[in-house]
Amino acid sequence: MSQLSYKSDLIESARRVVVKVGTAVLAGSAGLDGEIIDRLAAQTDDLCSAGREVVIVSSGAIAAGRALLRGLRGTTIAARQAAAAAGQNELMNSWARAFAVHGRTVGQILLTHQDLAEPRRRNNARQTILTLLAAGVIPIVNENDTVSVDEIRLGDNDVLSSLVATLLQANLLVILTDVEGVLTGDPRTRADARLIPLIADPQAPMRGLVAESAGPLGSGGMATKLKAARQAAHAGVPVIITAGRSADGLAGALDPAVAAGTLILPASHRLKGRKRWIAFALRPAGTLTLDRGASDALRSSGRSLLPSGVHAVRGEFSGGDCVSLLDPDGVEFGRGIVNYPATDVLKLKGRRSNEIANLLGYKVADEIIHRDNLALLGE
Repeated sequence: MSQLSYKSDLIESARRVVVKVGTAVLAGSAGLDGEIIDRLAAQTDDLCSAGREVVIVSSGAIAAGRALLRGLRGTTIAARQAAAAAGQNELMNSWARAFAVHGRTVGQILLTHQDLAEPRRRNNARQTILTLLAAGVIPIVNENDTVSVDEIRLGDNDVLSSLVATLLQANLLVILTDVEGVLTGDPRTRADARLIPLIADPQAPMRGLVAESAGPLGSGGMATKLKAARQAAHAGVPVIITAGRSADGLAGALDPAVAAGTLILPASHRLKGRKRWIAFALRPAGTLTLDRGASDALRSSGRSLLPSGVHAVRGEFSGGDCVSLLDPDGVEFGRGIVNYPATDVLKLKGRRSNEIANLLGYKVADEIIHRDNLALLGE
């Protein structure tokens, strides 16, 4: 089937939409592009007037701050946080002015990874955004770059948009970027790169077909957008990646008669509830490399992870932390919440469950990770 065949049904049912707008769309070397922001605000207003709820995940604070603070130099965490502190006001004021023309109010939501990983904070964030939507306010979400350190990294707002779309049970995630969609090659190095209009399988291998690195202003390349799209797809959220600087970028993405960008369909097998939270909201504190038998058993038979299947342990984690699971080839295939700290898993690796009490002097469970606390990333 063509993109339009799928898109018609998806758009018709897309009442709640999350729109991620990248720095390369919103800003140039001189700072924020007011014309682009005005255009996106007008298109968002049209969507809201048609009965849709729209949440905007907006990058651009650091770029805006660098344009304001001409004396700021360097790319250290402190310099980027300083730029974000100055630029966040400029970013929000620009959105507020653009929406005020249409009689709409915006609300600022600053999040860190921890806000979406810790259940109580996650629920508070969800309720705040839903309350804003119910009041007719446009939520503008951004990473809280002024206080977060680990979160200022490659593709942070791409991943944030996926987490927000999942959090709100959105019907569609639109990622606006500086290229027309997912291409068959990096357009900066390959003149024959062409658009891929439809990705029916979000797990399809794409390495080598897209630009891995960002442009001069953005923080993430197309690879991070595909990562975010895959996360959303595993939660049942379709994704459109399309050009944000075109005259009808957002409008075209929501027009069922326009074949815009790349449409990525939801995964046929979707992670739900707790397992989705483990797979995408938690940050792994370490890694466990498994032997072939254990990795195959977890993948194909839905087994728990026993001590005998652990081959190697990396990182310093405690019981109750999330860890990545690697197969013998070093490929991450799952994540789970461990029952034992790293020091004890090291003592238990390769041993039998009936030896746990003697080796440790205590026993929490027979499993290193129970299957109920394990999420397979390829499910």
